[in-house]
Amino acid sequence: MADHFKSLRPHRRRSSVDRRPARDSRVAVIGLGRFGRSVAGELMRRGWDVLGVDADVGVVQRVGEELTQVAAADCADPAALAQLGVGEFSRVVVGIGTDLEASILTTSNLVDAGVAAIWVRATTRQHGQILERIGAHHIVLPEHDMGERVAHLVTGRMLDFIAFDSDYALIKTLAPKVVGGIPLGESRVRSTYGVTVVGIKRPGADFTHATAETVVHPGDVIIVTGRTRAVEMFAELDR
Repeated sequence: MADHFKSLRPHRRRSSVDRRPARDSRVAVIGLGRFGRSVAGELMRRGWDVLGVDADVGVVQRVGEELTQVAAADCADPAALAQLGVGEFSRVVVGIGTDLEASILTTSNLVDAGVAAIWVRATTRQHGQILERIGAHHIVLPEHDMGERVAHLVTGRMLDFIAFDSDYALIKTLAPKVVGGIPLGESRVRSTYGVTVVGIKRPGADFTHATAETVVHPGDVIIVTGRTRAVEMFAELDR
């Protein structure tokens, strides 16, 4: 086996929730430092399959039982990514920290492999600008973007996520069908889903406060508050 691909340990660990996303539920997290582990752990909690990759065998061994699958590999080498099958993932998070060369080369390899959504940790805004120029879709500055928030955004339909305490959050998302075409007061969103729509933005317009008389249309962006689990489930409703 090539030196750049040291080990692959499948654990098939089940996530802490029973409901699994109906869409492709696989995410690869490359770089398992504090930030990468935070993202990977939150993804697992939300029911996603996580492949964790790090160049340090010791790090991989320490997190092996926490994730669905782990591997020790140098993803700056495109052959390593190919052996891992990372190019087949629709979502990849690059959490590599201080090694800028490895971060840039890994991102470039993911772009070349055609990964649809690439999230990359940047250590500085200049680093982020370089990553954008080579094709990264989302730049993460850890001092602003905590692991939990990034995990929520990576998994799809939330446009933003803010946690206010351990079990209450505010999200920005496209309006699901259940609130379309009727006044919010008649949609019974609060009693049915346990969330409250507090703001709305129509295409080309500014955000406005939502009331019981507000009618939501397809393509509208809404601001929703509620218990974290409730807003998570609401964001996954059909569009």
